[in-house]
Amino acid sequence: MNSTDEVERLPVSEKDETRVYALNLFDVADRAEYLAYSRRSAGEVAAHGGRVVALGRFRESVTGDVEPRRVLILVEWESKAAFDSYRCDPALADLHPHREKGSSAYVWHLYDRLDDLRPLFDV
Repeated sequence: MNSTDEVERLPVSEKDETRVYALNLFDVADRAEYLAYSRRSAGEVAAHGGRVVALGRFRESVTGDVEPRRVLILVEWESKAAFDSYRCDPALADLHPHREKGSSAYVWHLYDRLDDLRPLFDV
């Protein structure tokens, strides 16, 4: 089952050019492949309107039923269009396979940036 089937998606705001966060959770499957990706990806992320705001290594599971992943990367993108430009840029067609081969159990979710929680509660 697709995760979008399980979670009710919030309506996209009229202002679809708001910043988005890309949550990346994964395990390293092939060190050399992922290093090949990471050497170039930081510059490409920045060139496409992204900024890495957090890097993390798994510490412990406190609650929840999500299978832990060893690595966390949180990227803030100027907009969904900026994220899409990174993901779909033909000039990066040789880059993304390094991420795919170098990682496993990959979770890549997008979140709209919020200034507070009111939009979640229709306040």
